[in-house]
Amino acid sequence: MANRHAPSDRSRKSLGAARLDELALAYVARFATSKAKLARYLTRKIRESEWVGESDPFAVAEAVTLRMEGLGYLNDRQYAAMRGAAMTRRGLGVGRVKAQLWVDGIAPEDSGEAVETAQGAATGAAIGFARRRRFGPFAVRVIDDPAQRERQVAAFARAGHSLALARRILAIAPGDDEALAALDDDGMFD
Repeated sequence: MANRHAPSDRSRKSLGAARLDELALAYVARFATSKAKLARYLTRKIRESEWVGESDPFAVAEAVTLRMEGLGYLNDRQYAAMRGAAMTRRGLGVGRVKAQLWVDGIAPEDSGEAVETAQGAATGAAIGFARRRRFGPFAVRVIDDPAQRERQVAAFARAGHSLALARRILAIAPGDDEALAALDDDGMFD
């Protein structure tokens, strides 16, 4: 069996401006993406290939990215809203949403609305996270071990939720629907 990480015996494929444009179009057709992610993809393709042409390949990649944005195939504001809403539905908090949008190369002016939406839904997202992980009011039994409780708080923190909100949810006894409803109605911790 050949080693997957060994250098290939094949020569590198040639890549020109027209082929780079085709790759960009195929990428935006297949994936919801941001400008920065498309630019990283095109840069990787340039580095993996042998450039054919007299123009600077990275300038061509930037021009292709701008052209895709001009055609309406890329919209960082819409991408941020979609990505933030999906993460919130999965039970992730504002911290994770901000971090992911930064990794995806979304500028703060484009991610502001998505972050505000995530902040508004923070309590519901944290409750959904607790429900999926069976923490706090959704646990089978009361957790008395302080180390176990801190591991649960750490899981909330890794998911991007505030520590105060995590501790407040974890303080609710399993099956206490009234306290859970009061927490959900309150929703002003973040």
